Amino acid sequence: MSSPRTLGELRRSSFSEEKLRTRRVKDELRENLMVRLRQRAPIFPGIVGYEDTVVPQIVNAILSRHHFILLGLRGQAKSRILRSLTLLLDPQLPYIAGCEIHDNPYAPICRHCRDLIEKCGDSTAIAYLTPEDRYVEKLATPDVTIADLIGDIDPIKAARGGHELSSELTVHYGLLPRANRCIFAVNELPDLAGKIQVGLFNIMQEGDVQIKGYPVRLPLDVALVFTANPEDYTARGKIISPLKDRIGSEVRTHYPATVDEGIAITTQEAWALRNGNKLVIPKYVREVIERIAFAAREDKKIDKRSGVSQRLPISCMENVISNAERRAIRHDEKVVVPRVGDVYAALPAITGKLELEYEGEMKGADHVGRELIRSAIAKTYDQYFSGANMQQVIQWFDLGGEIQLAEGAAAAEVLQSLRSIQGLMDKLTRVNVGPKDNSEAQVSAAEFVLEGLHAHKRIGRNEERVFTAGEKQPRIAEKPFDREEGPYRPRRPLN
Repeated sequence: MSSPRTLGELRRSSFSEEKLRTRRVKDELRENLMVRLRQRAPIFPGIVGYEDTVVPQIVNAILSRHHFILLGLRGQAKSRILRSLTLLLDPQLPYIAGCEIHDNPYAPICRHCRDLIEKCGDSTAIAYLTPEDRYVEKLATPDVTIADLIGDIDPIKAARGGHELSSELTVHYGLLPRANRCIFAVNELPDLAGKIQVGLFNIMQEGDVQIKGYPVRLPLDVALVFTANPEDYTARGKIISPLKDRIGSEVRTHYPATVDEGIAITTQEAWALRNGNKLVIPKYVREVIERIAFAAREDKKIDKRSGVSQRLPISCMENVISNAERRAIRHDEKVVVPRVGDVYAALPAITGKLELEYEGEMKGADHVGRELIRSAIAKTYDQYFSGANMQQVIQWFDLGGEIQLAEGAAAAEVLQSLRSIQGLMDKLTRVNVGPKDNSEAQVSAAEFVLEGLHAHKRIGRNEERVFTAGEKQPRIAEKPFDREEGPYRPRRPLN
């Protein structure tokens, strides 16, 4: 059935006056959320790791009809959650066609719409908003003005329409009035100047805005949501106390609590569907990439106040895949299998996302990044090879063996060299790789073993990726017991 196109048709449809006249955005969000809860449908599809922490708090805020703010460090899906709120809006919302502020046909608030309905009556034209049209987002910057946010006098509109400046019809509406009957999101709220934050007071408490010196107040229907980095309160600005007091709920976001949650997010977000050869990413490679971010969040050389974004493993994964893809194209390999060595090639995707402390700055971002990769390899290696006897492999290197695993070397060539290392290929079953698997998978698994041994300093490796025997710790020779000196320290003589 076609949607009603006039006010008269609208009155006789499911969009009745009884249903829409007093139904506000927060009521709409609440009702549609309750339907999802009854159906046990996911509230925010694609958001991983927040099911038992963040999502219940947001649900409570919506059920309470609160304006709310998401506080969290960068890369914690704050903006994505806010944009997902459109899933809780109706598929269609009727408004008076041509209205700048999407007026409710049954309760118009602007002068133009009231005059139009008085003139046209039931033949007044009706248009519709989709959920995407009803999400308005503003990135807070210090140069935002009250005119941008609320509105201002428009002398040109007054001149063209022949109106006096005191008329409501001369008002140019800002972002907030244009978000009437919508969700209005402000990203990075502390960056908004204090005097501009004051402009939000009325809309949050009394539900109206005042434009310039006009004696007109617009009772807007807006659901306000915000994001902020808690550490930015002092670094770039702050949320003024009266505004914080008017925000109903403050929800704290966080980074993934487990490596598996991080892998799920990275798998979902990273661009891996390349239009080239078949791609197979070993699980241990995924774990190494994810553990880099976990290690960085605990490292003292990295600024914890700034955080380590989840974008780090996502960008790193994409670079790792690209490096493996480049190798496969060059050697005409049919399967793209990333290796642990490709993670070192993805260093540019890591260093730019780390805010270093003084100690880290002294050592340099590249050095810190390599340490993080080595730590991640060591922890992942322990997950698969804890308790495994690698003495035969280590002994091969101790007896003078060495092998070069160049980043761009073909898998078929490298595999022949790897098979000469006694006991190495037998250990690959721990990562579900056997002699019947393709050469790319075998080389990737074998390199992971060697990189793990190097990370634990049991074998050595230089910058040219030549694996050799590890440096032996010098033994401290025990000093022979001298009977003349005595086994104990002599007593100090008295003065």
